[in-house]
Amino acid sequence: ILEELKRLFPVWDKLSAPEQNALALSVNPRRFSRGENIHGTGDSCLGFLILKSGRLRAYLLSDSGRAVTLYYLNAGEMCLFSASCMMRNIQFDIYIDAEEDTDVLQIPAPAFRSLMEKSLPVSRYVNDLMATHLTDVMWLMEQILFKRLDERLAALLLESAKGSPENAVTATHEELAERLGSAREAVTRMLKYFQTEKLVKLSPGEILITEPAA
Repeated sequence: ILEELKRLFPVWDKLSAPEQNALALSVNPRRFSRGENIHGTGDSCLGFLILKSGRLRAYLLSDSGRAVTLYYLNAGEMCLFSASCMMRNIQFDIYIDAEEDTDVLQIPAPAFRSLMEKSLPVSRYVNDLMATHLTDVMWLMEQILFKRLDERLAALLLESAKGSPENAVTATHEELAERLGSAREAVTRMLKYFQTEKLVKLSPGEILITEPAA
């Protein structure tokens, strides 16, 4: 765990020796299964999470059950809102699910709060992380308010297909709609239009991008 902290925690070298020791003693390795909700139900407060592998999705959920994805977190990134219980001014619920089997280093909320209060580098890093998340959310709002659905769906498909040699996206229409904050029927219609234009090929649970440049 110590070596992983040195590699993954951005301000490790700026901590004092006692702070490094306290942090190393408090960290727990955790694994979350694909599809597992890890934050947003109940009163649990996981604390600060450092992703070793896998992927997390942060989203908002309306009273009617409609989800809007805020951002994704990948290996090497930090999940701050899993410790939202220690942020007094947050007045909304953020849900976090594991998109894949995900391994993390968990810093419990009390230990991380103590570290923030004692360490100026950690406090500054958290502020920078909050600003990054705010930028992601503002970008999302801009997409929803000012971009057409076809542009947003095309961008999501290209992003989701990264790393796939076949340019394949493994997702249902419902999952894509949730990520876009749109209705499933609208996404289905747009995907069928893309297929008519020979831009994609559709099959159950998978979308093959045949013309990524277009």
